[in-house]
Amino acid sequence: MFVRPWGLALANMYLAICIAVAGVSGCSSDSTHSPPAQQVSAPQVMHVNPGDDIQLVLNKAADTKCRKVVLHEGTYRPDTKRQALIYLNRRHDGIHIIADGEVTLEAGNKAVADATDPTYPAIVNHVVYIGDGITNGTVLQGLRISGANAFQTREGTDEIQPDIGLDRLICDQFFFSDGGGIKIFGRSYPTLIGLTVEGNVAKPCGGGVSVEHRGFRDHSVVFQDCVFRKNSCQLTGAAVDVLPGSAAIFKNCLFVDNKGNNGDDDVSAEGRHYNSVHGSGALTVFPESRVSVTGCTFTENRNGIDDKGRGNAYVDCLFWNNSVPGGTPEGTRYEMDIVHAVNVRHCFIGGVEPDLRGSLDPDNNSLGISDPLFDSRFVPQRGALAGIGYRPAVSQ
Repeated sequence: MFVRPWGLALANMYLAICIAVAGVSGCSSDSTHSPPAQQVSAPQVMHVNPGDDIQLVLNKAADTKCRKVVLHEGTYRPDTKRQALIYLNRRHDGIHIIADGEVTLEAGNKAVADATDPTYPAIVNHVVYIGDGITNGTVLQGLRISGANAFQTREGTDEIQPDIGLDRLICDQFFFSDGGGIKIFGRSYPTLIGLTVEGNVAKPCGGGVSVEHRGFRDHSVVFQDCVFRKNSCQLTGAAVDVLPGSAAIFKNCLFVDNKGNNGDDDVSAEGRHYNSVHGSGALTVFPESRVSVTGCTFTENRNGIDDKGRGNAYVDCLFWNNSVPGGTPEGTRYEMDIVHAVNVRHCFIGGVEPDLRGSLDPDNNSLGISDPLFDSRFVPQRGALAGIGYRPAVSQ
C-alpha cells in the first residue's frame, strides 16, 4: 500500500516525547518494572478508558509534565452541557493525545440532552477546542471526531480560554458557534494526524473544523492523513473553514460528502452575502488566509474549494465530481473557485465546472479528466493518477 514518507515521519513524532525522571507524580511508565538507579526512565504515559474523564487526565498530564496521553478503544461522551468535550490551551502545550484502537470522541449524550431541542443529542459546542498558546508540538492522532449539531453555550469560557489581554482575541459569536468537530482559536498551531472528522454540523460555519487565528499566522495548523466526511453547515467551510488571517497545511487528506450552504445567509452584511451565487466549498479559505494543500482528494462534496487568499498552493491534488445538489445558492456546482491560482500545480480536475473563475493554468494542470475509478477507500485506480490525491495511511 502506498504511504507518503512524510506521513510516516509525522505519525512517529510522538516517539520523542517527554523523557522524565522516574517517579513524576501522576504519570505511569510504559514499563512494569522500575528503571535501574541512575538511569533515565522510559517515556511517561497516562491512560484513559471509556467512562474516564479525559479532561481531568489532560489537566493532570499538563501539571505533571506527562506528555503522552493514550485513549483506549471505545466512545467518549460529555456528561454535562459545556463548550467542549475536551479542551487544550497554553497549559496543555506539548501533550500528545494518541488513540489506541478505534477511539471516537462524541458531542452527544442522549441521557443528558433535551430530546425536543433541535441540537439533540449534542451537548457541547465543539467536540475538541484547541486554543491560544498551542504549538506544532501538540499532537492529536488517530481519533474520530463526531456528532456536533450546532449546540451553543457560553458557560465556562474563562476555563477553556483564559483571557490573555489581547483585544484581537476577544471571544465573539463565531468563537462559540463555528467549528462543530474542532475549533482552533488564536495562536494555536496543533499537529493533527490521522483524524476522521465525520458527521458534524455547525451554524453558521465550519461544520468539521474552524481555524480562526485572528491574524496570528506566523505558524500553521498541520492536518496530516485526515479524513473529512459528511460534515455540514449553514454557510461556509462544510469540512474546514479557514477564517480571515489564518494559516493551515493539509497533507494527504480526503474531503468527501461535505455540504455547505444549508441555510440562508443571515451573517454577512446586507447585500454582500458570501458566495451567494454558487455557494462555498468543502474547504473555504477567506481573504488574508494562507493554505498549502498537497496530495489531497476532494470528491462528492457540494463544491470543492473556494479560496480568496493570495498565492495559496494546491499541488498533486485530485478534484472529481464535487457536484452534490441542494443548498440555497442556485448557481453551478464547481471543483475550484480560486482567485489567485499561480501556485496551483499538477492538479487533476473533473466535474461540471472544473475552474469557476478561469484562473487555472491548463499547462500546469489537467482539466476535464475522466472518472478516476475510485476504490472503496477513494484510491484512484486509473493509472494516470498514480501519486495524485489521497492515499490511506497504514493505520487507517
